[in-house]
Amino acid sequence: MAVKILIPTPLRPYVDGRDTLELEGASVGELLERLAGEHTALKQHLFAADGRLRSFVNVYVNDRDIRRLEHQETRVSPGDTVSIIPSIAGGTGGAVADQRPKLSHEEILRYSRHLILPDVGVEGQKKLKAARVLLVGAGGLGSPAALYLAAAGVGTLGLVDFDVVDKTNLQRQILHGTSAVGTPKLESARARIQDLNPNVQVETFETRLTSENALDIIREFDVVADGTDNFPTRYLVNDACVLLGKPNVYGSIFRFEGQASVFYAKEGPCYRCLYAEPPPAGLVPSCAEGGVLGVLPGIIGSIQAMETIKLIVGAGEPLIGRLLLFDALKLQFRELKLEKDPDCPVCGRNPTVTELIDYDAFCGLRSGETPPEAEHGMKTTVEA
Repeated sequence: MAVKILIPTPLRPYVDGRDTLELEGASVGELLERLAGEHTALKQHLFAADGRLRSFVNVYVNDRDIRRLEHQETRVSPGDTVSIIPSIAGGTGGAVADQRPKLSHEEILRYSRHLILPDVGVEGQKKLKAARVLLVGAGGLGSPAALYLAAAGVGTLGLVDFDVVDKTNLQRQILHGTSAVGTPKLESARARIQDLNPNVQVETFETRLTSENALDIIREFDVVADGTDNFPTRYLVNDACVLLGKPNVYGSIFRFEGQASVFYAKEGPCYRCLYAEPPPAGLVPSCAEGGVLGVLPGIIGSIQAMETIKLIVGAGEPLIGRLLLFDALKLQFRELKLEKDPDCPVCGRNPTVTELIDYDAFCGLRSGETPPEAEHGMKTTVEA
């Protein structure tokens, strides 16, 4: 078991935005040196030129200040928690904030209820404005996620979908209205999002997500929200996110039940750690075959939006390493712990999947065969 290191908000930009790291070492000094070695931009904020810990940085082991112990020679044991506590007036936050976009007077008014939240505030709102989020699907899950992320002020929303609005969608896909039936979902989604918040930039990809284009599309975004309803695309999104080091905010629904998690291989398990292989083709029915309660994707999609916002602003504890299960009939939430699989073919110690593969073949579909939901009048490869 390693030692957990808690990273404060001002220093997170230098460790890829992470709030927690786990490292092995025998002393505080060894841990900090290893931390600075792995994240070189952090070193100047922790250590002076002579190698001593900077005076405005305090370090605690569990609840004890190392200045009251053995300073950097303080011993640590597996399971200990090391907290880095810099002085906020020390100045690491100002330069980062200067790199973020400013808020207009209209935006300050629009987001005023966010700005008074201690965990969001002006800096958090600037992070939202600077963020780029990709939604894979403008259907049942993508609809509430897109609306709440747009309303929250996410600066750029990317949408991947190539379906048209069908009347059967309207029972749950709240991005679209009756007047949009027969039009491309991306056209309908863009109009609704820009009406809700004209400050949001909408980038659309009217294409099926494939092994040929997934990396190029996902690479340009900070967070991916997965609203797919078929296994080939779900594994494709997972693998692409692992290869690119992107967090994957997962949601799935069926009838009266839903699931949500955050798969982020840098900090926890990926989707393949949960399900190494897909079920045989046709074993699990799609929403078109099994049905879905219309409000259910609203609940799960909203959870996906919430988790995305938490990742962006660095608030709370994201669902990394946790699987949230929701039973609408019992109105019951349960949480299961997920662990990283050391033998995972994508994110494990010795990965065998180092590039995107043929996901139709992986999921037992013949070449060119469409996922089950497309056979029921729903051509999209995302949640319909």
